[in-house]
Amino acid sequence: MEIAVVGSGGWGTAISMLLHRNRHEVTLISYSKEESDNLAAKLENPFLPGVKLPADLRYTADPAAVADASLVVVVPPSFAVRATVEKIAPHLRPDAIMVSATKGIEADTGKRMSEIVSEVTGKKVVVLSGPSHAEEVSREVPTGVVAACEDRLLAEIVQEVFMNRTFRVYTSSDPIGVELGAAMKNVIALCAGVCDGLGYGDNTKALLMTRGLTEVARLGMKLGSRKDTFAGLTGIGDLIVTCTSMHSRNRRAGILIGEGKGVSEAMQEVGAVVEGYYATKAVKLLGDRCGVEMPITNAAYDVLYGGAPVGEVLHHLMGRKKGKEIEDAGWS
Repeated sequence: MEIAVVGSGGWGTAISMLLHRNRHEVTLISYSKEESDNLAAKLENPFLPGVKLPADLRYTADPAAVADASLVVVVPPSFAVRATVEKIAPHLRPDAIMVSATKGIEADTGKRMSEIVSEVTGKKVVVLSGPSHAEEVSREVPTGVVAACEDRLLAEIVQEVFMNRTFRVYTSSDPIGVELGAAMKNVIALCAGVCDGLGYGDNTKALLMTRGLTEVARLGMKLGSRKDTFAGLTGIGDLIVTCTSMHSRNRRAGILIGEGKGVSEAMQEVGAVVEGYYATKAVKLLGDRCGVEMPITNAAYDVLYGGAPVGEVLHHLMGRKKGKEIEDAGWS
């Protein structure tokens, strides 16, 4: 199959390598000619050090290169998805299958990535997401993800295209839950990093992760997703991997903030897009719009956008009014 991967960051490059191993004809499209030329000349992506790229991958920065692709994977940073899709949309085949593999929510609109791709192209979109560090996928470390779409046939096509002996793909009919889980766990992971930077322990991280997942599910169900989705790979699975791994840019940025560095300084030191920073603003927007209680998200927003001291914010969270762990506790 002719496939175009749009976005040559670490994840886009890892996806291209995966699809190339599956014997597809793959074109990797960068945002700039300089980036594309560097990939073609060095056969290495700086985000995946030590990983050799296939010489027979096609490297370009021309958005018209999607013209022959039967399947197009959209995977730039979340803030660039709309502009990127607008560039490729005029060149798409009428029957091209669209896959959104970016984890995030548009900051000013609260729209999911697949909503943006569908809005711009007029097509149904399959969401591909799960606990999948690019560094590990590029090295063929066993990984599991989810292909989600309301259209079962499209989800199953994507499953067939991506799946191999080290990359297992499950299907789902709940793209809302899959995308929200993937985007919102970045907020929780950034907070987990802050706790690490403050020197707190495993108890704190367990508290943060489980109550964070409660927030994710609470907002997701309000927006039409299924609760059981958040118990799966794109809910608790992605939350575990992002909150505990040093591959996670969100956690690394949080550690730096917890250690006392300013937000901008932390982002610069990480040296790549920290999706949790953008997701925090978008998730707060959605929570406020839907009237959903989201204390952890609001605390992250206060730190990242309001300059609140991290220690004070955490003490405020711990001192909130008493509550039940499960809303329907079953008591009469």
